[in-house]
Amino acid sequence: MPKQEAPLLQLQDYLPPGSFDEVLYYLQHYKVHLTISRQRQSILGDYRHAHAGKTHRISVNGNLNKYSFLITLLHELAHLFTYEQFGHRVMAHGKEWKNEFSKILAKFLLKKVFPPDIEKALLQTLQNPAASSCGDEKLLRVLNNYDDKKPGVHLVESIAEGSIFKIKGNRIFKKGEKIRKRYKCVEIKTGKLYLFSAVYEVEIVSV
Repeated sequence: MPKQEAPLLQLQDYLPPGSFDEVLYYLQHYKVHLTISRQRQSILGDYRHAHAGKTHRISVNGNLNKYSFLITLLHELAHLFTYEQFGHRVMAHGKEWKNEFSKILAKFLLKKVFPPDIEKALLQTLQNPAASSCGDEKLLRVLNNYDDKKPGVHLVESIAEGSIFKIKGNRIFKKGEKIRKRYKCVEIKTGKLYLFSAVYEVEIVSV
């Protein structure tokens, strides 16, 4: 996946006001090699620990809004903190990582860098952080309000049952019923069933 190294001063453009100095401290203190990635459908960020002479490496999708970018970066920094303490002896998203993520989130909440609605969602996240950056639907739904809206793009939960939509790669689906937290959708070309998150972004297809 193409990436570009992020000059640290330009990093301010990706972050909410009031958060840059603290972020810069962590990146410099731990000698993090930060890269900004193009949009990745399945992940928002990634962490690779230091080894074989290489420094800690973090990548974050560059298409995220400033609040999503910061939260994703903190998610990956929590992996770094966990690795520094425990190495490979603990689960990637176990209680140790959850503790580190909660602690660093709490620090930035005290700085009041988030709007009230995101702050409220994050306070709930502190109780039990989701393993995936894409996994906390309540938080993602709030963060979506701060995205630059693309014409014709909707969340799966907002379109009517039976609607035809497409995703990246021009794969076309028909929306079906809700099963617990996800929607059962049929791929038109293959007839196969897939489960979509309520906050997955899709484009409506006119028929």
